[in-house]
Amino acid sequence: MDFKDFTIYLCRTSHPGNIGSTARAMQTMGFENLSLINPKQFPADEATALASNAKRLLKTAQVYSDIKTALAEQHYVIGFTARKRELTQPHYNLKDLPYELITIKKNQNIAILFGNETNGLSNEEIKYCNSLCYIDSEPSAASLNLAQAVQICCYQLKMSLKDKQSNLITEKPPKNFVTSERMNGFYDHLETTLDALGFLKKIQAERLMHRLRLLFNRTQMDEEELNILRGILAEIQKKIK
Repeated sequence: MDFKDFTIYLCRTSHPGNIGSTARAMQTMGFENLSLINPKQFPADEATALASNAKRLLKTAQVYSDIKTALAEQHYVIGFTARKRELTQPHYNLKDLPYELITIKKNQNIAILFGNETNGLSNEEIKYCNSLCYIDSEPSAASLNLAQAVQICCYQLKMSLKDKQSNLITEKPPKNFVTSERMNGFYDHLETTLDALGFLKKIQAERLMHRLRLLFNRTQMDEEELNILRGILAEIQKKIK
């Protein structure tokens, strides 16, 4: 696993200066892949000014209008959020994040999501995450500047990746996970099948699909496992036609 496997995503960033400061923080720690989802203003002079010597990261940053497209080629998605949600994925302390990445193979794409400066990640953004992470700050002052949060995250990952003795990421046989785009195709297939069965009419459909996403996101399927489930769904659809 290397720095190039990670992409930092900023979702709905309000202030362009925070984008520039984030680029500078990333470059300081050796991370170069920056993506933006629905930034309020970009490109912007303020972002360029605060990026300092990291202007190259702004030039190569990918900009997306929606999160589904942005994460299509990612294999594992980690969302940073200080607070627990009602329906939520596993919520890890940042210091434990390397252990959460233990089964992720080198050259697979890992996305790290940071939300809007004021409201953090939305529930819609959260549902695309395989796991959540938080920075262990003082409860009475838990709010961090966006660039500060990114730099702390990148620093922890950098130190873990450099520590060959305690870095467990490379010590166990990894799996090849499917991309977010492939998982979204499965979720659409599952929802269509459950709707055809009449099951979604019996309970609150949106909440059920949210819970099923959480369940399968925790599982982290490989291609063969996903094909088995898609095959089962296809056979069910044949039987009910």
